[in-house]
Amino acid sequence: MWKPCPYPGVSWDSEHRAEPDPWKGTAACIAMGLLFVMTIGLIYWQVVDQSHKHWILQGRCTGIFWESKKHSLVFQTLSEDKTAVEVSVGQIGDPDLHVRFERNRCWLNSSGFCTEWDGQVEVRMVLEQDELSRVECYNITWMPLHCHVDMTHCFSMENIFWYGGAGVQAQKWPINTVNIPLQPFTVSDFRLNPSGYGSVLDHQFFGSTGVAVLFSPDVHLNVGIDSNLKLCVQPQHILVTQPLQYRVCVGRNLRAVHQKIAHECRLRPPQLPNLGILRSSLWKLVVNTDSGAKLEKELRTFANRLKRHQLKEGIISLDEHSTSLLLKMGHSYSHARNLPLIRHLNISVTFTPYVSVNNQQFQMSLQEGNEAFWLSRVTTTQGHVVPLMSPWKGDICVKLNISNPAAVRWFLEQVGNRSAQLDAEYVILEGGEGSLSDGLPEVQVGQEYITLLAGLAMRVGRTAIVTSGSRTSDVPLFIMMSPLQGSWGYTGIKGIIPSILHYSILGYNFLISDAIGGSLVDHMISDEELFIRWLEIVSFLPVISFQTPPWSFSEYWVLNLTKYYLSLHHDFVAPLLLKYAHEWKETTNPIYRPLWWISPEDPFTFTIDDEFLIGSEVLVAPVTDQGKVERNIYLPGDGIQWRDRWNGQVFDGGTLLHSYSVRLEKVAVFLRIQS
Repeated sequence: MWKPCPYPGVSWDSEHRAEPDPWKGTAACIAMGLLFVMTIGLIYWQVVDQSHKHWILQGRCTGIFWESKKHSLVFQTLSEDKTAVEVSVGQIGDPDLHVRFERNRCWLNSSGFCTEWDGQVEVRMVLEQDELSRVECYNITWMPLHCHVDMTHCFSMENIFWYGGAGVQAQKWPINTVNIPLQPFTVSDFRLNPSGYGSVLDHQFFGSTGVAVLFSPDVHLNVGIDSNLKLCVQPQHILVTQPLQYRVCVGRNLRAVHQKIAHECRLRPPQLPNLGILRSSLWKLVVNTDSGAKLEKELRTFANRLKRHQLKEGIISLDEHSTSLLLKMGHSYSHARNLPLIRHLNISVTFTPYVSVNNQQFQMSLQEGNEAFWLSRVTTTQGHVVPLMSPWKGDICVKLNISNPAAVRWFLEQVGNRSAQLDAEYVILEGGEGSLSDGLPEVQVGQEYITLLAGLAMRVGRTAIVTSGSRTSDVPLFIMMSPLQGSWGYTGIKGIIPSILHYSILGYNFLISDAIGGSLVDHMISDEELFIRWLEIVSFLPVISFQTPPWSFSEYWVLNLTKYYLSLHHDFVAPLLLKYAHEWKETTNPIYRPLWWISPEDPFTFTIDDEFLIGSEVLVAPVTDQGKVERNIYLPGDGIQWRDRWNGQVFDGGTLLHSYSVRLEKVAVFLRIQS
């Protein structure tokens, strides 16, 4: 529990005491002897054992001291003597110089500290205090004084659980058990780099001790995670010397710190995306053909089956290949939309900034001298530009130079004309993830590309959907979650809830789930149990996505259960999401919340990765283990009561329900009882 900042006082009792009895004198001598021994011990502890500690900067409630034996900065609360986070800065300069922060060159500024470290780096720290939130933040800059300084700072995982940063292929919540070597901190394509970072990435990490660490997005970083030990960062070695800059904020608990950071990071007045998609489902059409005519026939057949099985209003989603096939047919597809079979359906099409080197458009751009339309490298002193090539879905491609205004205008015209030709209601823009090469201008690679692509998507329209995000959580667009495997592990169904929590804690609330059964496989899944348990989870997300149609299973009840959960999503989940979307707009509180949002000081909630909250009133606890029809469920919040939505049973918060029955056709849902 957070305690007020300490203001120690003293008192003095001057009352005259009566002369003690003789036996009391003996006791007094013994007490004086003990006091003497304790005093000597205290002096020894202060002088010898504590000599490696050196306080650098203190606020009203927190402070930083230097742990010389570990070469670490320690952020600690003053009233509780509780460590918020320990940062190992490694060996820099002469290892025999133990005291690094004796002299403050910024002594005129009581909220700042600066010094030079053995001629290697210049260190600056500035304290900011927020009386309203009671969160204190330390802005820290380590500036190398020459190009040969190797700075790697590691944030300890001892007694702290970490969240945020970047997604990984087998997503975990918290991220402590992830193991990733130091590598560029940029969004990767899992198909090309399965050990890289995923489709949503931000420079924010949150710790269970009530701490947040924000790294400067202007500094290109390498980031690695050593499972259960440390989270390490270092500036990349590029053509210019880069500082290491981070902001450490310490508050009374994790929720308070997250709210503080979310408010600070809101760059513009919040807007909601097009929420009309909430009551729709997404049906990915998987067709193995190179014929536009066959594709159109399959599309008509698929639309007919959706209608015949009464599977609610949906969006038939065409991938990049199918979109291209229909466009090559050379005629407008819009007349087919008037047929009774698909009149009630919407269609989404997919475009990317990649163009095949064999594509006529690319060849024409070279003939017209528009090499700068593509990410390129200058190869000669005369400034000759050569487009860079990269693999994309089995082809060799070039990638749009999104920082070139003429290239952007050309791309927007292409997308607008083609989506209109197909009468598409939604446009998916994929391919922002991945970096072609090191050494390119920074607006062309990594997070900068994704940020610009999100801005480009906004110019396409509010019905655009993106597949990656970095510093774009305030852009009012839906984002498709990372693709998954069709498995029961963390690369499959177990990774869904950790991913939901990861996206939402970084501000990405408007999600489109990966297809039920995973889309990293081209074939339809045949495991009925996996399909049902997956369906039960994503029914509580904004948009349900299918790749395996429910009529493909031999058991008819799978189809009926799918219809039931589509109705549940339409009638119960969508109105709930609309409510909390407006709350997010006003408060920045995430729509999907971890259990520690209700109980931020309850250690039991820090590692629960198979339950989530919608707002603070609905708790969802699906089954993600094969063959199980029961599970343990933790209900957070002392003084809160929860009611089972299905059977009406009422339970107190702070209760662990052992082996709670959750039959195959059910998902455990608890509603908070409002007092």
